[in-house]
Amino acid sequence: MKSPLSIAVLAGVALACSAAQADTGKLLLTGGVSTIAGSAGGGLTPWAVIGSNATEGEVGVSAYATRAATQDYSLNGYGVALGLHDRLELSLARQDFDASPAIALNGIAPFGVTPGQHIKMDVLGIKLKVAGDAVLNSDSWMPQIAVGLEHKQVHPGSIRSVLDFLGTKTSGTDVYVSATKLLLAQSVLVNGTLRYTNANQNGLLGFGSAAPGKNSRSLQPEFSVAYLINKNLAVGAEYRFKPNNLQALGAAAGLGAALREDDWKDIFVAWAPSKNVSLTLAYVDLGRIVPGITQNRRQTGYYLSAQVAF
Repeated sequence: MKSPLSIAVLAGVALACSAAQADTGKLLLTGGVSTIAGSAGGGLTPWAVIGSNATEGEVGVSAYATRAATQDYSLNGYGVALGLHDRLELSLARQDFDASPAIALNGIAPFGVTPGQHIKMDVLGIKLKVAGDAVLNSDSWMPQIAVGLEHKQVHPGSIRSVLDFLGTKTSGTDVYVSATKLLLAQSVLVNGTLRYTNANQNGLLGFGSAAPGKNSRSLQPEFSVAYLINKNLAVGAEYRFKPNNLQALGAAAGLGAALREDDWKDIFVAWAPSKNVSLTLAYVDLGRIVPGITQNRRQTGYYLSAQVAF
């Protein structure tokens, strides 16, 4: 049986095909690609742009599939986004995280984590453009500004006992504001996002912590820069600061830095062979993800994403 999200993605693609008859004026790659959470932006962080190819007065849709893999973990994701009049974006995404190394936690306590366990997470996103226009204001210093939220629901399976031990919740909502500036004459795009969150590893390890002072949200900045080599090809980099809610709890339990969370970063190449298709390949450095069960290895690897947009 297909999940509700699978049905939503298929419906979105069908809607996209019916909407393809409208010719849109959005410049290639200026609408970003799909983030891991489904909103328009870079791979790791949202931008103030509204997803799809729709401009003012139009309705557009995009759909994506992505895979990221590091030394010990992998993440598959897919989703759909609806762009309304280049003003409002609605997105829905599903993440599937291979948490197989977590079985090592059974050696610390009787958590009962089963072999090959996956953590799944649904993300519902809303983004509203509140000021500026990245393209129309490209000859001034006014950026495009948007506010958004991402509501996340985690399905941890047998890792639920671990989250209970950590005192984390299985749902949470991030709120963010993004400012995107396109310097068209210089072929450069820069973005800054400020996120208000208590998500651990983007929410895959729950939200908040039982450690004193680590259950509330904190402000975390995120940055992106992209250089448009030509109208079809862009290169860039991202840096996303992360809260470190779980390390103090691990230290109090005698685990030292076993639950440490590091910042995320990437270097990417985005290619749009046509106005409706884009491919993104990135080298990612996700720092240490539960280093106590991965011999303190930094999780570096690749990120590959494909998007269709109308």
